Amino acid sequence: MFSLCISPGTPASEAVIVAVVLLLRYWMASKTYVFSNEEVAMLVKQYAGQDHEQAFSKVVVELRKRYPGHILPDEDLQWVFVNAGGWMGSMCLLHASLTEYLLLFGTAVDTGGHSGRYWAEISDTIISGTFRQWKEGTTKSEVYYPGDTIVHEVGEATSVQWSAGTWMVEYGRGFIPSTLGFALSDTLFSTQDFVTMYYTVRVYLKALMLEAGTLLTEAGIF
Repeated sequence: MFSLCISPGTPASEAVIVAVVLLLRYWMASKTYVFSNEEVAMLVKQYAGQDHEQAFSKVVVELRKRYPGHILPDEDLQWVFVNAGGWMGSMCLLHASLTEYLLLFGTAVDTGGHSGRYWAEISDTIISGTFRQWKEGTTKSEVYYPGDTIVHEVGEATSVQWSAGTWMVEYGRGFIPSTLGFALSDTLFSTQDFVTMYYTVRVYLKALMLEAGTLLTEAGIF
């Protein structure tokens, strides 16, 4: 699927980086995923327009039924602030692995900024509020409403703006560790809210441990 052409003058370090990137691309293209953005979007759309807290509760219950062992237990669910690209929101991580994540996301205040540019495809399905997006290379923005799903393609960058009271369910697929630099950069270099950074890293590690345990169980190792 992928070819690797390395000239005699190519530094060894660059060749290793290229090889690693191609191996990751091949792995992500050939592996089996737990979720799909279409399934997540169809589930969430059932509750679009409802009170977001009630809708989130219903979504979590349904996800646990459909994907047993892949959703964090209630005691590990925690709303954590996210500062990135100049905007501020809050997330509640439900699932995470090296190649997928699923979370609840939103904001109680008007906020906006840069979307980030990721090695991952990210889709958001809105439950309440409005999401305005201005795509790179265009001169007009688009507004999305409850029930709409917005897909952020791999390598894409946009301007994003959420009205107060916008809440959604977000699913990401790609090399998830590559997204952490953007997700934590404002916390590290601007807000210096290291408590939030600790919460973020801790819940991601918990999700990785849950996923590893589930995969080992399904493989009959445990």
